[in-house]
Amino acid sequence: MEAKSEWPELMGKPADVARRQIGAEFPEIAVHVVPEGSVVTMDFNEQRVRLFVKDGKVVREPRRG
Repeated sequence: MEAKSEWPELMGKPADVARRQIGAEFPEIAVHVVPEGSVVTMDFNEQRVRLFVKDGKVVREPRRG
């Protein structure tokens, strides 16, 4: 079975809720909360999920990478 790589159900949720849910499902993944519009590296990392947030809510579909 392929590991889950996207969390569309977390769109619009508070960042702390999204971080906890991803961490509960995959404790080995580093979850980074990033303000929308921030510059980030373009490298792909299977062990990272970025949560792009605005006003404390997830504004982009969280995904591995």
